[in-house]
Amino acid sequence: MGTVGRSEMVLAENLTMVTEFLLVGFSSLGEVQHALFVVFLFLYLVILSGNATIISVIRLDRSLHTPMYFFLGILSTSETFYTFVILPKMLINLLSVARTISFTYCAIQMFFFLGFAITNCLLLGVMGYDRYVAICHPLHYPILMSWQVCGKMAATCGVGGFLASLTVVNLVFSLSFCSANRVNHYFCDISPVIRLACTNTDVHEFVIFICGVLVLVVPFFFICVSYFCILRTILKIPSAEGRRKAFSTCASHLTVVIVHYGCASFIYLRPTAHYVSNKDRLVTVTYTIVTPLLNPMVYSLRNKDVQRAIKKVLGKKASLKLYD
Repeated sequence: MGTVGRSEMVLAENLTMVTEFLLVGFSSLGEVQHALFVVFLFLYLVILSGNATIISVIRLDRSLHTPMYFFLGILSTSETFYTFVILPKMLINLLSVARTISFTYCAIQMFFFLGFAITNCLLLGVMGYDRYVAICHPLHYPILMSWQVCGKMAATCGVGGFLASLTVVNLVFSLSFCSANRVNHYFCDISPVIRLACTNTDVHEFVIFICGVLVLVVPFFFICVSYFCILRTILKIPSAEGRRKAFSTCASHLTVVIVHYGCASFIYLRPTAHYVSNKDRLVTVTYTIVTPLLNPMVYSLRNKDVQRAIKKVLGKKASLKLYD
């Protein structure tokens, strides 16, 4: 055996392959972590209760059995699972000394996080198309947005989201991870994990960047085109009340889109080498906690149909208790 072959074997023997990661998260904040635990736990409970309310009201009130609220119910369900993948582990780590996560569980967490996150992006795009058809082509709405079409769109969002996630996770965890195992984040996200690889990651990062462009830029561009057409149609409505009513049906969706796509684009549409941990963690908190919180709040506070449905459902429950 040659000298080169022996040196490669010695080098391979000296490399210790990583079997678990350490989630650094908010450990640098010391005692502030206990206050963060209380705040994040409260926000998590609000997210769960808010999304559960939206899902229940849409299911119980027949007036909300329309494509727009069908997709809103799926979005709320997806965001509930999306936060479940990250927040319980983060809350445990805020009170724990050992913040380890196994290599396999890290890959599973990233897979489900990205799967639900990408599904949400695609759903927001579909919801934009729904508003475009409803306002710009109202006469063709029952055909273009039939329940069969809605079901296929929802299934495509879910399947597409998890296939894209599987591709990215396979790219990340096909890399070799040697001695470094400190993930400078509170969950297994792409950038902080891929930086720990002990092999060249340029090709993997380029493919992941292209995936990011496809799942973020393409749906967002589609939404922008939809809203350009919507705005042009709204401006042609003669009455001010008609214009206000048409725009109010889009305002909730547009608010969620701006926050969701803005934060996600800041994190994922750039090279991994430009990852800045402290700033990124703050932005990540926005789209992992604030956006799922914003969705039910915006739709329940700004949308009069949802408000009426909530009051109706609560009124029915109150009357049932009186008769018991």
